[in-house]
Amino acid sequence: MKKIAIGIMSQEKIRERMLAIAKGEYKLKPGEPKIWFTSMKSLAEVLSDDNRALLKTIRDLQPESISGLAAITGRKTGNLSRTLKTMSRYGIVEMRRENRHVRPIVMATEFQILAA
Repeated sequence: MKKIAIGIMSQEKIRERMLAIAKGEYKLKPGEPKIWFTSMKSLAEVLSDDNRALLKTIRDLQPESISGLAAITGRKTGNLSRTLKTMSRYGIVEMRRENRHVRPIVMATEFQILAA
């Protein structure tokens, strides 16, 4: 499991940084965050205690589908699906389509938080 570097910066600064990268004016340094949040509050919502426990459950039990994970955790499928979709947008979880199911796969369980 790899460690993901996460940064916290204002939306305006994130936009400026992205434009500088696109123009070739700025090059990413090794270990620099590729995932950015605009506030500690938004980060805390995605990496809440419940969601980190969910990541551990997925990593340890490797469920075959979202419905299988719902049965294991006791959470509703719709709620779980939304949570996993959000985590997948940040690269924390991969949603892999296998046959007629979507299997959640944890991409990271360790996080390094950098606040700018």
